[in-house]
Amino acid sequence: MANKPGKRRFGSIRALPSGRFQIRHPGPDGRIHVGETTYAKERDAEKALSLIEAKLITGDWTDPQRSKVKLGHCAAKWIAERPNLRPRTVEIYTGLLKRYILPYLGSVAIGKIDTSTVREWRAALISNGVGASEVAKAYRFLRAVLMTAADDRIIPRNPCRIRGAGEEKPDERPVLTVAQVFKLADLVSKRLRALILLATFASLRWGEAAALRRMDLDLAKGTVSVRQQHVELDTGELLVGPPKSRAGVRTVAIPRAIIPAVQEHLDSFTGPEPDDLVFTGSRGGVLRRSNFRRAAKWDENTTKIGMPGLHFHDLRHTGNTIAAASGASLKDLMVRMGHDSVRAALIYQHSTEEADRKIVNAIDAIINST
Repeated sequence: MANKPGKRRFGSIRALPSGRFQIRHPGPDGRIHVGETTYAKERDAEKALSLIEAKLITGDWTDPQRSKVKLGHCAAKWIAERPNLRPRTVEIYTGLLKRYILPYLGSVAIGKIDTSTVREWRAALISNGVGASEVAKAYRFLRAVLMTAADDRIIPRNPCRIRGAGEEKPDERPVLTVAQVFKLADLVSKRLRALILLATFASLRWGEAAALRRMDLDLAKGTVSVRQQHVELDTGELLVGPPKSRAGVRTVAIPRAIIPAVQEHLDSFTGPEPDDLVFTGSRGGVLRRSNFRRAAKWDENTTKIGMPGLHFHDLRHTGNTIAAASGASLKDLMVRMGHDSVRAALIYQHSTEEADRKIVNAIDAIINST
């Protein structure tokens, strides 16, 4: 006969009218859980309870009911439960979910996804022509979702265990010579000339440059302060917010050699008020990336300087490379580029003012020797 409820040290076994045995046991959530299956023999039910008890003790037990939830639902819930994500990041994750997760694994129960499933999914993406960078991003997103599921004890462990699958190996981006930078600046319209120079030699991201206001430039001191950035969503919505990282809020020195060009731009194209945008469209509105490419005849002019396929971000990459050639320390460079935690940025902010001036003096020397 089955043990009566309450006689067992852990859980209970109930004999069903069919003659099979059903188990019940408490979970870490304090609720009573009914076994997913029944057993022909009582000793098999005993073994099942013992196994569940051992998993509860080691922390390996997962709720079978919760593991039946579809991956698509879990992934969407994962995004929704992170209110601190930046809007652009939410857009990126949502796009990855829509393009690469839902069509392949969206309807699969999360408890049914194992390493073999993940490997087959990744192979399918690659065979369907998805780029290596996109595959790596999708894998990292899936890994993050399943890691949370493992932490919440929905699944026993994260099945994303493919070594190197989340690593991106982007092609080496081009670095312009100083002469090429100035040639490109001279080819674009006068309204955009200073933008090319400032983005390069102050190591600015597109959104940081587009958000600059007159008060952010101190040409007497030769500095530019990065306080915010513009973020364009795929929907066309334009958001104004803090820089990409907290260390992105920074003040950096700019080469004396480009100050006349920046001053000329301020005199000709920027409004007089401190809050006026430095760079605007032809009608005085916010300068958007798509409008910039057309106005700058970007593809045509980058081809003319021998750099077809150049990205705007390559200007920042060029500036970073030139700055690094000055012999500055890695910490000083990271502060200048806005790559660090806010704590590190604050620690090195004052100590790097002199080093930052050395960087810009070195850039000036390179420019003047060209």
